[in-house]
Amino acid sequence: MEYSYPFSTDWSTEEIVDVIAFFQAIEKAYESGVQREDLMSKYRRFKEIVPAMAEEKTIFREFEEVSGYVSYSIIKQMKDAPAGSKIKGESKKRK
Repeated sequence: MEYSYPFSTDWSTEEIVDVIAFFQAIEKAYESGVQREDLMSKYRRFKEIVPAMAEEKTIFREFEEVSGYVSYSIIKQMKDAPAGSKIKGESKKRK
């Protein structure tokens, strides 16, 4: 991908790496699918770094603007899916 991932300058290097790993899992969900448990663990780590819902929405929106991938729909699908499921987004990529 040829875009920058959203991050805060307040985050440590490890936190930035973990947030990027989360967004890469979102990309993978759209491109080939991702195991629910893998995505869930990355999302839980993301929520440790970004606990506020307002900040999460802002970061999701920034990611969608640069990538075309909608994080919210993947997270909703993950939460609704049974254990062991593969999460696959419908390709609505704009770029």
